[in-house]
Amino acid sequence: MTSVNMLEAKSTLSRLVEAVESGMRERVIIARNGRPAAQLVAIKPPATGRRIGVAKGRFTVPDDIDADAATVQAMFAGSAA
Repeated sequence: MTSVNMLEAKSTLSRLVEAVESGMRERVIIARNGRPAAQLVAIKPPATGRRIGVAKGRFTVPDDIDADAATVQAMFAGSAA
């Protein structure tokens, strides 16, 4: 853990942010008058999860896929066809 005073943080902010982003430092404590006042940490990117299209080419769409479209539409409308 690195601790810097406010004046040093002001003059070296870009270097401190770079150190935190790169993982060289996990966090930097910024002190005012010798007392911890703030903490500089990297923001972790959100998990991307699975992407659309990962199953491309793994199955074929049947020719009669829309055969029951009217029935399904009626079910969503709240009536039976």
